[in-house]
Amino acid sequence: MAIEAALVKPVVDALMALFRRGENMHLKHDAEAALREAIRELLLANPDENKAQAKIAIAKAAGILSEDVVLAEDMLKKTRAAKAKTAGKASTGRGRKTRAASTEAKPAKKAKPVAKKPPSKRG
Repeated sequence: MAIEAALVKPVVDALMALFRRGENMHLKHDAEAALREAIRELLLANPDENKAQAKIAIAKAAGILSEDVVLAEDMLKKTRAAKAKTAGKASTGRGRKTRAASTEAKPAKKAKPVAKKPPSKRG
């Protein structure tokens, strides 16, 4: 009986190690899928930057240190820089009229004098 008890612990430890390894492989597989989705998201015309950043963080947390993570981070940085650079531009490319130019084009209206009402007598 003592021999059986001594053999149980190493067997259980080996099974637990295999189980943890399987979980880690599953986690890394999911993180790689999230990283691929982040890169795909950043390639869209209007990417959701927060979603992509979260997926990159998932990949980093899972311990993936590949060139895909570096690529995704670089793409995210460039996307944010391009968005900041074009934030105030109009879509047609025409400039706005300034207030001074718009007031010069219209003739100024003459102000009419305001007639005062006599104070009413109450009481």
